[in-house]
Amino acid sequence: MATVYRNGTYVAFHAQGTNVPIDTDMKYYNLLKAWSAKKDDDFTFANSHEKTSALRTSSLKETLKNRLSERLRNYSKQMILLIGDTTKDDKDWVPFEISYAIDTCKIPIIVTYVEIDYGIRNPSALSHLWPAALKERIENNTASCIHIPFKKAAIMDALRFDINNKPLGGGLGIYNDDAYKSFEIRLI
Repeated sequence: MATVYRNGTYVAFHAQGTNVPIDTDMKYYNLLKAWSAKKDDDFTFANSHEKTSALRTSSLKETLKNRLSERLRNYSKQMILLIGDTTKDDKDWVPFEISYAIDTCKIPIIVTYVEIDYGIRNPSALSHLWPAALKERIENNTASCIHIPFKKAAIMDALRFDINNKPLGGGLGIYNDDAYKSFEIRLI
């Protein structure tokens, strides 16, 4: 059995069946990687996707599923779920990743909304953006989530949540107004 190093962050996003980053939420994933590569601040994360060999879009579905499962199970202490306008439309990989992360791996989800730039106080108001797999697990109280805007300071702080330190609030966890002020994120 392989040694398990659950110190990574798994990032899930809807790629819309393409590998052209500018057209999908992949651009936000690439931005996370760029922030982590810069050495001028404290933003860093161990990317679970870099812990196994790369996947190709031409890989067989079962191979993809096994590799993604391995990354979640053996290397990930939390998941960042990038939520954009089309994430809920993904019927393939994002639902699988959410289900496996919550049901099997029991890791918390950092739900970050790529089009929102203000402090989130009521995640239920954004439920129309959620993939069905996330909505179901929030409603049945099996998910542990923190809902935040796609802002570097909020994401950096949320990375402290992991399998042993889950956010408060079950599937509807949020930061308070003081936290958003400390992140210099506006409130509405």
